[in-house]
Amino acid sequence: DFLSISLLNGFIQLRYNLGDKTVILQSVQKVHANGNTWHSLKAGRVGNEGYLDLDGINITQEASPGMNVLDTHTDFFVGGVSSLNLVNSMAVENEPTGFTGCIREIFVNNRELKLTVTDPKGGANVGDCDGTTCGYTVCKNNGTCQVENSGFSCSCPREWVGSTCEQSIHCSQNRCGSQALCIPQPTSFSYICVCALGWSGKYCDSKIKFFIAKFTGNSYIKYTDPYYGKRDLQYSRISLNFTTNQTEGLIVWMGKGEDEDNDFLAIGLANGTLKVVINLGERISVPLIHSKYSSCCDERWHFVTVVQNQTCIKVYLDEELIIFEDIDPHRKYTALNYGGICYFGGFEIGRKVNIVTTGLFQKEFTGKIKDVVLFQDSKKIQLIKAEGYNVYNGN
Repeated sequence: DFLSISLLNGFIQLRYNLGDKTVILQSVQKVHANGNTWHSLKAGRVGNEGYLDLDGINITQEASPGMNVLDTHTDFFVGGVSSLNLVNSMAVENEPTGFTGCIREIFVNNRELKLTVTDPKGGANVGDCDGTTCGYTVCKNNGTCQVENSGFSCSCPREWVGSTCEQSIHCSQNRCGSQALCIPQPTSFSYICVCALGWSGKYCDSKIKFFIAKFTGNSYIKYTDPYYGKRDLQYSRISLNFTTNQTEGLIVWMGKGEDEDNDFLAIGLANGTLKVVINLGERISVPLIHSKYSSCCDERWHFVTVVQNQTCIKVYLDEELIIFEDIDPHRKYTALNYGGICYFGGFEIGRKVNIVTTGLFQKEFTGKIKDVVLFQDSKKIQLIKAEGYNVYNGN
């Protein structure tokens, strides 16, 4: 499998092969060869249907029956490759050659690739395209960059301060604790402090402990499983107690949550009923919804356990087996490769649940969680020792 973007006689070409045939899309217009014009390029695919957008002019390739997953498991190359014989003969029209020009702002699945000296795994013969100390993103928040003898300086808009206009003027004199986040409130010319796990108070300066985690709807805990490397991922298990008065919310997401290729097991609420979703591979998400009326949102404690035995899924609610389903009798994928990451209540600040879960769950969890146990571990997870924000003592 491969996906490539190349320049051919002034036109942009997108090519991809998902295992059965090569699809080719070509831009309608040529790019300027004067070296002074920046072009905006968006290219990709949804399943096996491709799209290519150059400077706002979009073309698509109708999907036809066939494979719909890009399975590469290789490094990502920009501008060229370490050895030209690595390039699939169908990935470009002619003999492969390296790109000459400037590239910036590369996003893959909404995540930016940082084209710096230190972030990539390697590279060769790449220089600074701007030629000055003023890169295109040196000054944040629409600040203007000026080249100085000593480097550069930023002229900031009225509401931003700092050497790179990185700080809101409302947070410049904030009293938030050292691990807290300052969130500006421009309409009230003020700010609020968002507390790191283990802290509370208006300024997040009060140390707290808890065994019951209280989520406010703008909260999350990210737990890294120290035993992940020793787990048998064909036989996963998670159990916990929760209480809430809300009908929607993501309780737990076992998985990296970085892109659509990540395996995951998720537990949450949808329309007042318990919803479990599992993906063991190829983005095939299987939602399992308890069909009977559920009293999950009655502010009482409820005990939920999800057991994955290869492709057989059992869901227990208050010790009653409510779901028992084989999600793939063909046993194509049988392991939950969740990366050792478990999110509780939501995702990192700024990452919306409905976007990260592609609509599987609509909002962050509001309520309380306790007694979390992974696999057959004898000890409960100490949630307070994980990473997170806006989580408080629910005792």
